[in-house]
Amino acid sequence: MLRPKIPTMPTPTGITTPPAVVQPTTVQPAPTPAPMASAPVPATPARPTVQLTPGTALALVGGGTAVVLVVGAVLVSMLLAVAVTAASVAVCAVVLRSLLNGQRQR
Repeated sequence: MLRPKIPTMPTPTGITTPPAVVQPTTVQPAPTPAPMASAPVPATPARPTVQLTPGTALALVGGGTAVVLVVGAVLVSMLLAVAVTAASVAVCAVVLRSLLNGQRQR
C-alpha cells in the first residue's frame, strides 16, 4: 500500500546527437628555463635586543597591576549588579505573594 513509486527514465524524443569521440593527444613537455645566477644577499645586521632596565621593568609591573585591578573592579561591579537585581526580584516576588495570599483570605 505504501510502496514508493520509482521514476523511470524517459526515452528522449526528437533528434538526438551521438556522443562526441575524444581523441587522445600527446603531452609535450615544457622547455626548461636556463638557470639564473643568484643575486648576492646583502648582509643584514643582527636584530637589536630589548634592554630591560629596572625602570622599564617597574613600569611593566605597574602597568600589569593596573590592568588587573581595573579588570577585577569591572568584574566585581558586574557581579554586584547581578546580586542587587536578584535581591530586588526576590523582594518583589515576596510582596506579590503576600498580596495574593491576602486577597484569597478575604
